[in-house]
Amino acid sequence: MACFAAAGAGANQAHAQAMVGAVAVVGDVIAAPLTGTNAYAGDPERGRAIVRNRQVGLCLLCHSGPFPEERLQGDLATDLKGVGSRWSAGQLRLRIADSSRVNPATIMPAYYNVEGLTRVASAYQGKPVLSAEQIEDVVACLTTLRD
Repeated sequence: MACFAAAGAGANQAHAQAMVGAVAVVGDVIAAPLTGTNAYAGDPERGRAIVRNRQVGLCLLCHSGPFPEERLQGDLATDLKGVGSRWSAGQLRLRIADSSRVNPATIMPAYYNVEGLTRVASAYQGKPVLSAEQIEDVVACLTTLRD
C-alpha cells in the first residue's frame, strides 16, 4: 500500500493532511479511481484542459502530444500520442499519481503523493499538486489518445 493524498482541489493543508489515505498499488497499476468511487470516471475534456494548462498540469513542459493548438511542447519525456494504446487507465493513474513507483529515477513530479518527498515547495507541502478528480480527468483524457 502507498500513502497518497485524498483531498479535493483547493483543500487547505490541514484538510489535505487529514485526508491522507492508503491507495492500493499492485505492480504498476492503481486499479481503482482515486476518487474512491467508480461512479466518477473522469471527464476527458477537463483532463485535456489540465494537460494543456501550463499553470496547473504542466504536462507539456516535458511531454509532447496530439495538441496542435499548443505551439511549445516538451521533448524530455514520453510523447503522449497513442499513450491510451500503450498503457491502461490504472497504469496511467499510477504514473500521474507517483511515477517514482515505476521509475525511481524519474524527474516527473508526484502529482498525488504527499509523503516521503524532498524538494517540495512550501505551497505544496502536505497536499497534492492535483486533486483526485483532476487526476481522473487527466486519465480519462489520456486513455482517449489511441493513435
